[in-house]
Amino acid sequence: MPVASAEIVQSQSQAQASPPSRIGRKAISGYFSQEMSLAMHLCARRRGISLQDLMAEAFNDVLRKHGESPIGK
Repeated sequence: MPVASAEIVQSQSQAQASPPSRIGRKAISGYFSQEMSLAMHLCARRRGISLQDLMAEAFNDVLRKHGESPIGK
């Protein structure tokens, strides 16, 4: 099988294995202190939103701070 075809098949199988909420999205991760992790989780919980939504809000704030347009979720 040519490489391009193999990549397409692999991409399709990964998309089928992903939950619908992840299709077309890319993970961004980092390593933070336990204190930062706890603070972020507690903040999200107090506001009744997911950690992912809280992080999207924070990333959009950083984009605005640096003169970029916010992207959304």
